[in-house]
Formats: sequence, C-alpha cells, structure tokens
Amino acid sequence: MRADEFRGRIGATVAESEPWFDEPPHPGEGAPNVVVVLLDDTGFAQLGCFGSEIDTPNIDALAAGGLQFTNFHVTPLCSPTRASLLTGRAPHAVGMRAVSNFRTGFPNQLGHISNHASTVAEVLHDQGYATFCVGKWHLAPMEQCSAAGPFHQWPLARGFDRFYGFLEGETDQFHPELVSDNHPVDPPGRPEDGYHLSEDLVDQALRMIADSTGVRPDRPFFTYLAFGATHAPHQAPPAYLDKYRGRFDEGWDVVRERWFRRQLELGVIPPDTRLAPRNPGVEPWDGLPEDQRRLAARLQEAFAAFLDHTDVQIGRLVDGLRRLGQLEDTILVVLADNGASQEGGPYGVLHEMKFFNGILETPAEAVARIDDIGGPRSHTNYPWGWAQCGNTPFRWYKQNTHEGGVHVPMVVHWPGGIDAAQRGTKRDQFAFVADIVPTLYDLLGIEPPSVRNGLDQLPVTGCSFAAALHDPDVPTANPVQYFENAGSRAIIADGWKAVTKHAAGADYDTEPWELHHLAADPSETEDLAAREPERLQELIRLWWAEAERHGVLPLDDRTIELFGARFRARSPHPPDRRYVYRPPMSPLPGQAGAAIGGRSFDLTAAITHDPDAEGVLFATGTENAGLSLFVQAGRLVLDYNAFGDHTIVESDAEIPSGDVQVGIRLRRLDGFAGTATLSVDGRDAGHADLALFMRMMSSIGPSIGADHGSAVSDRYAAPFPYGGTLHEVVIQASPDRFGDTAATTARAEMSRQ
Repeated sequence: MRADEFRGRIGATVAESEPWFDEPPHPGEGAPNVVVVLLDDTGFAQLGCFGSEIDTPNIDALAAGGLQFTNFHVTPLCSPTRASLLTGRAPHAVGMRAVSNFRTGFPNQLGHISNHASTVAEVLHDQGYATFCVGKWHLAPMEQCSAAGPFHQWPLARGFDRFYGFLEGETDQFHPELVSDNHPVDPPGRPEDGYHLSEDLVDQALRMIADSTGVRPDRPFFTYLAFGATHAPHQAPPAYLDKYRGRFDEGWDVVRERWFRRQLELGVIPPDTRLAPRNPGVEPWDGLPEDQRRLAARLQEAFAAFLDHTDVQIGRLVDGLRRLGQLEDTILVVLADNGASQEGGPYGVLHEMKFFNGILETPAEAVARIDDIGGPRSHTNYPWGWAQCGNTPFRWYKQNTHEGGVHVPMVVHWPGGIDAAQRGTKRDQFAFVADIVPTLYDLLGIEPPSVRNGLDQLPVTGCSFAAALHDPDVPTANPVQYFENAGSRAIIADGWKAVTKHAAGADYDTEPWELHHLAADPSETEDLAAREPERLQELIRLWWAEAERHGVLPLDDRTIELFGARFRARSPHPPDRRYVYRPPMSPLPGQAGAAIGGRSFDLTAAITHDPDAEGVLFATGTENAGLSLFVQAGRLVLDYNAFGDHTIVESDAEIPSGDVQVGIRLRRLDGFAGTATLSVDGRDAGHADLALFMRMMSSIGPSIGADHGSAVSDRYAAPFPYGGTLHEVVIQASPDRFGDTAATTARAEMSRQ
C-alpha cells in the first residue's frame, strides 16, 4: 500500500494514531465456483447425449442434471474460439482471427489476446477468485513458448494463479511437452506405467482446487480445463481401445444414419431436420476396398476410445468436486472448440507427420501396422467420412464456416442455480462462444472493467444468455453473429444464414454465397440464394457491417506466406540460422528449437569425453520420427528415424578421450533423398544415404544432452543422458529451404491446429 492510499490517521505515537487495513478483494459470501471444460475437435454428434453411441455417461449425466444447449456455436478453429471463450469478445477484435502460430502485422492477428481485452481469469482474479488453468493454451506466439519466454502471454500473465499443461496446439498424450506455471516439467509417468495426459490433467486440477479450498474455503475458484482430447493424435489406454474393437465395422453411412435417428429421438435437432448428403470426397462405405475399411474403422475406434477415456476423466473431476463439497455451488460448462476435424484426409492417417512430408501412405500399407493405432507408436487422425459422421447432421468440418465447423455441443450444470424442474431440459436458443463470459458476469454480478492496468478495455460484445437458464422460452439474446476463417464467411441473423466456402485466391466479391433458413433447415441442405436474392444481399451487407464493427478486416487467406515470414528480428531463429545451445537446458518446443526440418545442416558438439561415458548429445522428435546423435560403446552413433525406418551410422573408430569435436553433416538432395556424415575431430567417420530426408520430423522439439519424451532410437531407453561433459551444441542450418519444404511445413502447421 502506498502512503497516499492509507485511510487511517498517523500521529506521533501509536496512542495518537488510528490504524487502517486494506481489505483484499472478495466476491462475497455465496459466490459460486466456475469450471469450464473444453473439448478439442469434438463434433456436434459425438457425445452420447447428442446422438452418438460412444460411451460418454459422465457428460450425459451432467446434461441430465443440467441444461443441454442444442443451438450453440463457436468459431471454426481452436485459438479463435479460446480467445472468445476467455474474453467474451469477437476473436478478430482481440487479435486472434486464426491460430496463435503466426502474426500478420494487422490488429486482427496478433498471435495472442490483446491486452486491451481482459480475460475472464483476470476479471475474476481481481474480484478475489482463485484461478487455475489446466491443459491446452495455444494463445501465445509459439516462438515465445520455450523456457526463455517471454512469458507475458502465458496463462500466469493473463490472470491465472496456476498453470499445468501444454502451450502448443497439440501434444502427444503419452509423452506430452508439459509446462508447470512458467517452467517446463517432465511428465510424472510413462505409458508403460499407465500414464496418460488426460488423467494427469484432472489430477492436477483437483489438486489445485483442493489446495485452495482446503486453506481458503471462503474463496471461490475459477478452473479452465482444456483437454488435448479429442484433437489428433487420437491416443487412449489399451483397455479403451480394446473396448471398441469391431464397433464401427458397419461403416460411416450406417452409423451416421443411426446417430441421426437417435438425435431426432433425443430431440437435439428439430423433428423436420434433414440429414446432409455426404461431403465431396466422402465415398460410400460399401464401395471402399477392404483395407481402406479396416483402416478407417480402426481409426474411428481410436477416436471413440479417446473420447470415452476423456469422459471418464470428466467423471473423476465431478466426483472430486462432490467429494470436496464444491459441486453444488459450481457452475460447470462443458463445450467443444470447433467441429470434427477434416485433417485426416480421405483415408485417415496412421502417422500424421508422414502425411505432412508428402508421403501418402495407402491403406494397404497402413494396415500392416494397424495394431499401433491409438498407442504411443501412432499419431493418428480419422478420415473425412468419420469426421462428417461426428458432425451429424451437418455439412463440412472444422475450418469451415458451415454448421459442421461451428455448431457444437454445450452442457451447463449448476445444482445450486438451476431449478430442479428445469434440470435435464434442452435450450434451442442460438448462442455463441463469446456469450459465455457475459453470462458468467451476469450470474456472478460482476461488471467487467473499462480500464485495467492503465489500458482501455474493448467492450465485451457477447450477449448474456443467463435468462435462458431459467426460462426455456426466452428469445435468443444474440440475434446476429458473424463467422470468418481464412476468407470463408458466414452470418446468422434471425434464423437465416448466409455462408460462403472460400477457396484460397478466389475473388471475395464474386465467389458464390449460399442462403439457408436454419429455422426450417438446420443442416443447410437447401440453398435458397436463387429464390431469395434480396434477403441474401441484405445478409451479405450485414456481414460486412459486422466485420467492420468487430475488426475482421482485412480478409486474408494466406497460409504459406504467413508461416514463412512470422519470425521477425529477435526471434529464436537468427537470420543466419546458427544456433548455439549450452547445457543444462530445458527441452525446446518444436517452433522455438533449431529449424532443421527440410534443411541441410551441420551439427557440432564440443565434449570432454571419458571412455566409459555414453548418452545422447542431441535428439529431436519421438519414437515415431526424429533423429538422435549419441555415444554408445565408445563410438558416435546417428539414428535417423524416418517413421520407423531407422538409418544407423556408427563412427568407424572409438571417440578419443579428452576434448573432442564430434558431429554430423546432413545434406538434402533432390526429391526426398539426403545424406548423413559423421565427423570426429574434423575427420569423416561414417556415412549413409538417406532414402527419405524428412521435411517435418515431429511436433516435439529438441533436447540437449539427453532425449526427453519417448526415445527416438531403439538402441537406448530415454532419457539416456550423456555421462561425459557436453560443453555446447552448435547447429548451422541452411538459411534457405527448398521451396516445396516451406510449402509442406506451412500446410502441416496449419493442419495440425
């Protein structure tokens, strides 16, 4: 407290003075807790209570004891949805029109949430709430997400007291890249011990809540739990994978029809809803070759197992809140960030990185490793047919502004605040993700600040649907909502929707718009544009007005150019691409580590070697793909793991004792080929030709002096730290990439989000 803030009286002595104590903020007795659970890439139909046959009894129980929102919408992509969810504002207005992996130099894409848009965590923290963030963040520029920071857009700087999770758009569920508060940490277990990230996240969330309520039971909490599930890679414990064996052998046509009929019976879609036709590229199941059906069914099994396992963790969270005596007074919201993902392509992928390297593994090739699907040795995503099934009854997918991309499930559970007579009922009022925070402010009696930390705050533009919690017939509070992603646009107003699916490079002014009367045709099966051109033009004009109001412009459909130009001065990637790493160092996330994917490079390690010393000098990637340079049995060894095809190069002589320079030279040749050469004290000591020079090895970045996560090489058990003295690792990468490498990496990074 500053002297000018003191409200007592100071005299010459204590007897002549009057003390004054400032009171810390407190939201008041009876203020409810808030828990927001966010699922990733989960379509409208994939929860049991929204039509699927995947077992989600815990979410279903929350819906039965709360409210099920059947007309809830989000953005088509994860970072923009998260920005809206946490601020109550339009994603473009707060600087997050796309994923946080790049910046454009325009206010609508900062790579982080604008500091002029307070998060709900900041607002509730200022009111006296304890605030916890667990799981996926993906709201900070990726090059700022290493142990070097800067940390000003990490969760602790945006209002959260504690954070445990991952900062990227995805992570391996068995070997995640984890951060606790502001520092990297190793997972507390390994898959052979039964470790899985989703279980870990719930353990951490409950520990944070118990720590807080055990000491300060008077202080309510806000917990934001964002699972990696059900984003790729689809990974689950073996028992869950076994549970779904054969469950989807009937194929997506039969299953989608059955889920659609179940949705009608459950009342989550209007009775006159039509099932949208197959999306282009989705073939009839009965006409697929046998290997393609086997692969697709097994990939869907992995997704179902992943979602089922996640539902069990949500049940553990609910049971924990009940055990702590907190469930009755907790507003619990469960939602998805966008529709089911189209990023598995027409066949699905067993190893996503192989797909991103331009290797189109055929189903006949993939089924040779079919039993790896869903486990640590896979990085899978399912095909378009199952994604559309997950979005039943809608068209298209995540990334698209049609309903399949933006119409998702939401459940609100609050025993102490929802009348018993209303529990288990549905709400069909239109609502958008930006409406959640204004609803919370309304329920908590909080007025968001107009100025915070000296910064004027953008207005909270979402609309509270608090009245709908008590009245199923109240009109929607949000009559007009725009959507935009990479040039695809849509607007919903008074039950009508205008939408255009943009193709990169197409003329924004002349590409066709569709018109749909969602009130009568919620699955967008009948285009009324030719029949009602005036209404369509009115909605298009309204879209442009809303775009101006919410900072959507300029429209921008670039991808490759943005990823190639996002790193400016003072980034982790120097212009000459020379990286110097000196241990001890924390593992580096993929986008802050040395950019060697697709590049020729030299790596030199300065060591003081002892004849008995072994261990990893440098490793990047995972057991699925990567490279590792290590010392074993006195020799220098390179294991170049190209998706399970290991090229091993051993030095032709033992490494001498004392101070030594060892390293590798990797050169990319034409096409996919390359070469690898070992060096010991400047002398070539081993060579191999590489049939596949990987353009993008892994989403997991490098580690220095050990191999964190899963072991790149089968010749050791991770982390296998080097037992001698590693002084430094210097990597000199080619400043220029081959053109197709830049394009491939850009597409890969965008798809992985």
